Amino acid sequence: MPRTYVVTGAASGIGRAASDLLAERGHRVIGVDLHDADVIADLTTADGRADLVAKVSQASGGTIDAVIANAGLATPTAKTVAVNFFGALATLEGLRPLLAASPAPRAVATASMASLFPPDDALLDALLAGDEPRAMARAAELETGTPEEANSIYATTKRALARWIRRNAAAPEWAGAGIPLNAIAPGVVATPMTQDLIGTQEARDALLGMVPMPLNGIFEPRDCAYLLAWLTSEENAHLCGQVVFIDGGSDVVIRGDSTF
Repeated sequence: MPRTYVVTGAASGIGRAASDLLAERGHRVIGVDLHDADVIADLTTADGRADLVAKVSQASGGTIDAVIANAGLATPTAKTVAVNFFGALATLEGLRPLLAASPAPRAVATASMASLFPPDDALLDALLAGDEPRAMARAAELETGTPEEANSIYATTKRALARWIRRNAAAPEWAGAGIPLNAIAPGVVATPMTQDLIGTQEARDALLGMVPMPLNGIFEPRDCAYLLAWLTSEENAHLCGQVVFIDGGSDVVIRGDSTF
């Protein structure tokens, strides 16, 4: 049966691949992005997040079946904090009421294997406390710091997002309402976001030195789309609070046999 999906970051990369796949399967997709989308919204701002909810509510008629909170940035800037964490949360929480009438509501966010990298503790604490002004202030400090400090912004936002999923998936608002809430954690995917990092063989080798991917290496967005499609399908009725690493083995190499 056709379902109605909301996909953020739908204009390119993983979001575009997921939107295309779902449409091919006969589903209705409401794409959200800064351009080339059904709903134009800027997730860096409170007004933009409110626009997302209002416009999706209008476009959907008030009912949706699944949310894929995929929009994200990988820049060493404070904007990455605004989109990757607070924008993702606003998407999930703001659209949750629209899932209520679905017979099989589902929600998924896009985290990253970078969540395994060491975070900036001050930024992580602010994110997990839901304190956007404090988080943005700390991110601005990191942005003007050393390259290592600036580059920690992305990993920290993805770790915070993964932890938020774990903390909230079993809550009455999610599992208690029959909504499986999960996340995927991709490794290096060939998208516009990563094109500068994988443009030459030397760059690819350097990146894979940091992100080991022994199973088939760097892959295409479509591979993530297949996983997102299943996680948001009717078949997935029991996965709760899982961060599924689709990373060619990075998690296994980095963490070994640890499951916690």
